[in-house]
Amino acid sequence: MECSKIGNTDIEVTKLCVGCMSFGKAGTMHDWTLDEAESEKVIKHALNLGYNFFDTSNGYSAGTSEQYLGRALKKNIARDKVVIASKVYFNEGRLSRKAIMREIDGTLSRLGTDYLDLYIIHRFDYDTPLEETMEALHELVKEGKVRALGASAMYGYQFHNMQIVARENGWTPFSAMENHYNLLYREDERELIPICKQMNVSLMPYSPLAAGHLARPQWKSDSLRGTTDRVAMGKYDKTETEDMKIVKRVAELAEKYDSKMSQIAIAWQWAKGIVSPIIGATKTSYLDDAAGAFNIKLTAEDIAYAAYYTALLNGTGTMSPLQKVEWRCISLWQKMMNIMVLRKQGMPMIACEMLISPKDGQMNRLMKYCRWRFRIMSISIAGEYTIIMGSECSI
Repeated sequence: MECSKIGNTDIEVTKLCVGCMSFGKAGTMHDWTLDEAESEKVIKHALNLGYNFFDTSNGYSAGTSEQYLGRALKKNIARDKVVIASKVYFNEGRLSRKAIMREIDGTLSRLGTDYLDLYIIHRFDYDTPLEETMEALHELVKEGKVRALGASAMYGYQFHNMQIVARENGWTPFSAMENHYNLLYREDERELIPICKQMNVSLMPYSPLAAGHLARPQWKSDSLRGTTDRVAMGKYDKTETEDMKIVKRVAELAEKYDSKMSQIAIAWQWAKGIVSPIIGATKTSYLDDAAGAFNIKLTAEDIAYAAYYTALLNGTGTMSPLQKVEWRCISLWQKMMNIMVLRKQGMPMIACEMLISPKDGQMNRLMKYCRWRFRIMSISIAGEYTIIMGSECSI
């Protein structure tokens, strides 16, 4: 099991994290969660495999996820041998000072510990001043109740503003980001992920397997979760037709490497700079499969192939102008890697990173198109990589 440190902290975590939303009293949040005995079985197996990182929340199954995790860890391992993360937001008062102070005590009590390694704000709070939230979180660090802070699922500008507030006041900044990221959903590549990398904030995405869609060749599953998880259905089912093209390519790569599809999807995450994707497991075999991903080393061509059809959604469910450019380029040129918006020195930029031979017959056609579309500033060719950069135009 490989390890890495969280941000600028000295907290060392395994490069796979056990997601604890799978644990808790069924019916309090989801119908498919594991009871305490089954939860301990999965947690104990994770420990035997070398996992040391566990992510839960005060809102998972009415707090029973924290209870099950805390009791299982206490029976099977010393506290200082594991890293526990929990979250706050889906509670009365959201991220107000009063709510944070109340909820941390409840979390510590349910987990049966006197400190958390990582405390994560579960969402952005539009109603509480940033200063109030960041100062309250900093107090928890000073008091020794929390070692480090993290955030989850918000816009890039919101995360950036919270970090600036912490820096300007000498408060503890965030060291980790738990965002939604996988081969089927890459929206955060626009802003949030570049900001995190710039600030050395470790990425620990949830749903790296897209609720199982990247772990099987067919879209539907007849499991209890597959038939009852309306949250997952809402996230993914609207784009099933497009996403199945990616699923098919992941299956092809799994066959190439004689591996599981889930291992390809996880290896892709590490190749994209992810520190510790969160693996939600209702069976011990899922943890075995995830650990097997350490044996997979994807090439640049594999990474490009897996992500070939990925669309960066603009939040409306329709194609943005940038997406249309991506699809036009794909039609011109079969080996395009990615399109993403970059911001450099305050100026919006478009960068097209491409895998192509300079001798390819489509190169002149593509360059002509990009000059018209992007007002090209520079074109550089290095081996099989071609980088085209231009100022943002009519996007």
